[in-house]
Amino acid sequence: MTVTIEDLSSVKKILHVEVPAEVAVQEIEKAYSQLKKTAKIKGFRPGKTPREVLERLYKKDVQADVTTRLIQESFYNAVKETDLKIVGSPKIEPPPLDVNAPFKYAATVEVKPELSRIEFKELPLKKTKYQVSDEEVDAQIQMLRKNLAQLKKVEEARSVQEGDFVLVDYEGLKDGKPFAETGRTENFTMKIGAGGISKELDQQMVGMKPDEEKEIKVRFDEDHFNKNLAGQEIDFQVKLKEIREEELPEVNDAFAKKLGKYENLDELKAAIVENLKNGYEKRVEQELNEQALSALIEKQTFEVPEVMVEYELENIIADAERSFAYHNMSMENLGLTREKLKERYQDTAVKQVKRQLILGRIVEQENLTLSDEALEKGYQDMAVGLNQTAADIKRYYEQHKDNFEFFKQALLEKQAMTLIIESSHIQEVEPEPGSKKNTDESDNA
Repeated sequence: MTVTIEDLSSVKKILHVEVPAEVAVQEIEKAYSQLKKTAKIKGFRPGKTPREVLERLYKKDVQADVTTRLIQESFYNAVKETDLKIVGSPKIEPPPLDVNAPFKYAATVEVKPELSRIEFKELPLKKTKYQVSDEEVDAQIQMLRKNLAQLKKVEEARSVQEGDFVLVDYEGLKDGKPFAETGRTENFTMKIGAGGISKELDQQMVGMKPDEEKEIKVRFDEDHFNKNLAGQEIDFQVKLKEIREEELPEVNDAFAKKLGKYENLDELKAAIVENLKNGYEKRVEQELNEQALSALIEKQTFEVPEVMVEYELENIIADAERSFAYHNMSMENLGLTREKLKERYQDTAVKQVKRQLILGRIVEQENLTLSDEALEKGYQDMAVGLNQTAADIKRYYEQHKDNFEFFKQALLEKQAMTLIIESSHIQEVEPEPGSKKNTDESDNA
């Protein structure tokens, strides 16, 4: 067998493989010999069917099987011989099988780029000194008050105002007929001004009084998130049943106890402060990692395999689909397609692949290894995130060896990231105006 490599780029190659004709002949002989033992042909005893009969009936199948086997065996040996670090699957067009000539084919493959030594020490990084403020603690408490708020019927005789909650029955008609997306709904609670259905609907309900019925015409924007409503003109038949207002609980020890975790208000505030601190610590870590990896990417010039970018894009889209499903939405509702998402996140995927390759190179050049303690900690950290036990996680990876290799590589890359940060030159800075926002929810405190 002979193998030659044609370079299309630094990460894309064509392997030209040639298998001697006698090897193909041997494989064909072997195939017909096996077929003769098993074929059941009317008029012939088992094992006695003439070769010409077998060829007439099974030649196409035999040649397809032999071609597949020749490619599998020769390609494996070609990769071993060339020592290429192939990623993804090869693209091969199986050629016709001619027993009178060598078996030749071309395999287009992608390979990991060869990265030179990466100098990662003394990177200039900025560490923001986030501090938890009283205003943030109060904002978290106000959010918790909202969570425990009750809607109370407004007893005074008045009309609907902006910010009111209302209880309504409604049905949206299109051209005078029921429309599936706005079917009859009873006892629906909505906040005026929030645009739960439509801002226009909210505006035209201002001034209505309990037991009043009103027809409201709404034209949905062309870019409405629900594509089934986008651009549609709907006539809503609305009956206002009640006006409600939000009644917030007082902030005291009783309020803290209602959350089920705390004995008094001081305990609640302490938990909120701790939760906000943890959020800022994670944010600082993410910001340092982002700065370091962006700096390393700028210093390295290399191509990335398309197959790795495609794999990363698929992961991004899968995450988006899970997020949409969690919020009872879909890409179709939002007017999105896989192609649009791929275009939007192409640069993100390329950057993510470069990060993986750089961290992988540092793992290699620094000879990083996983200790038993580090592996156990990895199990424990994952167990916390998945609400399982470390033993459950360990058992899973014992049963899924391929996934275990990815898990170990992720832990090694995390070690590499820690090494980069610890060897960097870090300057502490004050937060920029308007940047001091924390997205962690206080009810996780």
